[in-house]
Amino acid sequence: MTTLPCPCGLPEAYEACCGRFHTGAAAAPTAERLMRSRYCAFVRRDGAYLLRSWHPGTRPERVDFDPGMRWTGLEILDTSGGSAFHSSGTVTFRASYRGGSLHERSRFERVDGAWMYVDGEFLS
Repeated sequence: MTTLPCPCGLPEAYEACCGRFHTGAAAAPTAERLMRSRYCAFVRRDGAYLLRSWHPGTRPERVDFDPGMRWTGLEILDTSGGSAFHSSGTVTFRASYRGGSLHERSRFERVDGAWMYVDGEFLS
């Protein structure tokens, strides 16, 4: 049986990487790992995880997926804060999809000890 690397770009298999965050077996230890797990959730169309990992103050009622969107890769460009020693952090990334890419600086905060996505600023 061949195990493919996680869609988030790390070499681990999905189950050992972002899958454990998606199922709730573990919590993302850093803002970057949360960012990677959220990208993976978009690839896998896991709206429930995206909503669970979204800050309660900015969380939408639902996540709508574009049926034609095919994500093809994630590149982390910069991180600030977001470690076990911080209460907030940012992750700047480029997420590629068939036909283009999304460049964003996302903000994260801890809520009851867990990293949560707050919002993002689109970059050119």
